[in-house]
Amino acid sequence: ALTVKMAALAAAGTPVEAPSGRAVFAEGLLELLKPAVQQLDQHVHSVRESQVELREHIDNLAAELCRINEDQKVALDLDPYVKKLLNARRRVVLVNNILQNAQERLRRLNHSVAKETARRKAMLESSGVYPPGSPSK
Repeated sequence: ALTVKMAALAAAGTPVEAPSGRAVFAEGLLELLKPAVQQLDQHVHSVRESQVELREHIDNLAAELCRINEDQKVALDLDPYVKKLLNARRRVVLVNNILQNAQERLRRLNHSVAKETARRKAMLESSGVYPPGSPSK
């Protein structure tokens, strides 16, 4: 897309300075990474929501088991099961915290990619590759 725009600008009589291969590679790499980072962020967000829902279900089940245990006439020891549920809940909370940290890092990476993309576009516009106000794609 970049070479088509450069050819169109050159045909229109606009002096065009070819961007360095490094700049073109960097812009292409940023454009490639941005959708992947955004998709990964969406998936992490979905997993975090399901983790919260799972934690709520575990809490409800543990409370229900405690209530059943209190209502039983026969002494039925549900404590081991309640402990297992609480242990599972603790692990879900730990996974949720890990996902939250990963999502925050992804958010910062996405912000950096967007910032670098804007900087590269501004640099290309100022060097005459893109006229100001023209779409870059």
